[in-house]
Amino acid sequence: MQQRLAILDDYQDVAHGFADWSSLEQVSTSVFREPFQSEDALVAALAGFQMVVAMRERTSFPRSVLERLPGLKLLVTTGMANASIDTTAAEDLGITVCGTPGSPAAAPELTWALLLALARNLPAEEHSLRAGTWQTSVGMELSGKTLGVVGLGKIGRRIAAYGQAFGMDVLAWSQNLTEEAATEAGAQKVSKEDLFGNSDVVTLHLRLSARSEGIVGEPELRLLGPEGLLVNTSRGPLVEQDALVRALNEGWIRGAALDVFDTEPIPPAHPLLSTPNTVLSPHLGYVTQESYRQFYGGAFEDVTAWLDGSPVRVIAG
Repeated sequence: MQQRLAILDDYQDVAHGFADWSSLEQVSTSVFREPFQSEDALVAALAGFQMVVAMRERTSFPRSVLERLPGLKLLVTTGMANASIDTTAAEDLGITVCGTPGSPAAAPELTWALLLALARNLPAEEHSLRAGTWQTSVGMELSGKTLGVVGLGKIGRRIAAYGQAFGMDVLAWSQNLTEEAATEAGAQKVSKEDLFGNSDVVTLHLRLSARSEGIVGEPELRLLGPEGLLVNTSRGPLVEQDALVRALNEGWIRGAALDVFDTEPIPPAHPLLSTPNTVLSPHLGYVTQESYRQFYGGAFEDVTAWLDGSPVRVIAG
């Protein structure tokens, strides 16, 4: 009996270029490029599919969705963690959830690219250059400045090393950070208030959870100050959107570089699209050839292993 596989949110239409899905015997594969506008639309589209490959957190699978997909037996997420999948509900419903490897370099490299672009006003200068204007702003150097890293995990440690390579002092904070871990990364452990109050640049590298949502709000942004830069390539809801919009419009901070937003894809009327002193990118942190080879290649392995009755990289509820 032929089984059906759905590959979701392939915005760039590249899934078939990174894995040979057509080689799966007795499997009919469908690719969905556009995001679903509602849970009802998602459930209607996936009715009759036994397997789904989800790209990061582009599509949410709460219990309310999973309960309405009785035929779903395998849910693959790229990466080994996905806050948009209710893994407990999946386990309760007999749905196997599997993950994939990922690139350790993709997100840190984009973080640093955005930071450099923001510090030197590159998007605005390119725009003015194409419009026939020459040198319209004065940028800032990173050497000698202080970098504040919120979240010193795998990505945060790489960012700390980048900062040191650029001659920056590095401060670090997270709720569970130890002195030893900070020292090993070449950073100084401080309180959240001290980090925002003493950093020239703050970059966020936390997983989104109930504990971390809104962890940066008006108090932190005001501590960062009128010359401070904020970089967020982790998850949009880590920062209170209204506070960030006000901070940019009213000059509480110098600027922000953002790869993530509270709603993705970002709607055309989103207020951050019209705020000054920003560098914005459409969640490109993991969008590299190397990363996609890991993601789609790993997802292909997950599907074939599950079909063979021996699932790999299972994520427990």
